[in-house]
Order: sequence, then structure tokens, then C-alpha cells
Amino acid sequence: MSGDAVAFIFARGGSKGLPGKNIRPLCGKPLLAWSIGHAKACPGIRRVIVSTDDVEIAAVAREHGAEVPFMRPVELALDAAPEWLAWQHALRWLQADEGDLPYAMLSVPATAPLRTPQDLAQCLNRFAAGDADVVVTVSEAHRNPYFNMVTRGTDGLVQVVTPLPAGVSRRQDAPAVFDMATVAYVARPAYVLQAMRLFDGRVAAVELPRSHCVDIDTLEDFEWAEYLMHRRLEVAS
Repeated sequence: MSGDAVAFIFARGGSKGLPGKNIRPLCGKPLLAWSIGHAKACPGIRRVIVSTDDVEIAAVAREHGAEVPFMRPVELALDAAPEWLAWQHALRWLQADEGDLPYAMLSVPATAPLRTPQDLAQCLNRFAAGDADVVVTVSEAHRNPYFNMVTRGTDGLVQVVTPLPAGVSRRQDAPAVFDMATVAYVARPAYVLQAMRLFDGRVAAVELPRSHCVDIDTLEDFEWAEYLMHRRLEVAS
């Protein structure tokens, strides 16, 4: 059923690039609260659950209307732990709690506060087409690997990362490329539980404006996101 999606926000406490970023205030609200609000405002999402290992993040999540029915195990919140394992842990908890898996799981990263609820709805609508195990978000690429991305060999010399296909010499004729975004991921729960990686199965994409796809990892990212959010709020007021 298209109205049976559960949103998860995976927000661990050990950020190295910007300590405490998930609850750092952005335009008057903790960063995490923006993602909770987006998920709660999106039709078709019946639960919003935060997976965290951090009691302070858990308290902020509950304060802003999300559920925190379990704490993430410490080993799934380490720097080296793939988030995919946290996805599997959350789904197994949900299956045990409800006795079944939902139609779709939606991951709504806390680090992308400039998305909109409409962006999430687009992802759910694309997933409803039924031809993909996962839907990711992308934006127009900043760099083109066919022309301006190089790799350095063991001899110290460089070469282009992706050689041009035969007969292509202009940038306009090269295959289109996109930047992966962290706006949202929609996945078939059974696929997440049996696969090892995101791209093991059939992956579709929703293209969004670059301004919606800012991903916060550093202080500079945070300041840029806050500037863009201020502009958006000024236009809306």
C-alpha cells in the first residue's frame, strides 16, 4: 500500500566533522528537527522513528514529535559502521514490534535540512512505480568525470577517471552524470534485509534542485545551509 511508509532518521552522536551537528540550532531549530518536520508533513508516512545511540539526540527527537522506541547499539554507531547495518537493525525492530514489514522504508537524513516535504513525496511516488528496490536523490553534477576529474597513478602521473566513449569529443555529447544527494532514500524493506549494499539491486533516482541537496558535514556546510534557509524563510514570510 502506498500509504504504508515508515520514515527513519539515522542520527548518531559521534560526528567528527562537526561535533553535535544533529542537534546544533539552525535558524532557531535543532538540525534534526527540520527532518522530523519534513517527514511528518509528507502524506503517506505513518510513523517517524529516530535511530540514535545518543540520549541527548533522543530527547530532542521526542521533543519535536518523533518516536525513539529503541536505542541504536553502540557498535552500529561507530565511524566505521556502515549505515546500511543500522537500516537493517531498525527494520528488524519494526518487524518485531508490528509483526510485519511496511510497504516502504524512507530514510530522511538529518544533514539535509533544505529538502521539502514535496521532495519526499516525489521519492515515494517514484518508488510506487514498482520497478526499483531503492529510490535515491540526485542533483546536477558539479564536476564531469569525462572531462575534469582525474586520478593519480603510482607513477605520479594523472589520467581522466572515466575515458570518453568512442566518437564523443564534446562535453555536451557525453553521458549525463549526477551527484548523489542525501535528501532521501526510499527502499523496499525486504530488499534492505537481504542485500549488502544500496546498489546491489535496482536503483532509480529523483533529480532535485541543488539548493535542496546541501549535505552538512563541516562547519562551512552548516553556515552555507543556514544562509540558504534564512533566504528561503525570508521569501516565505
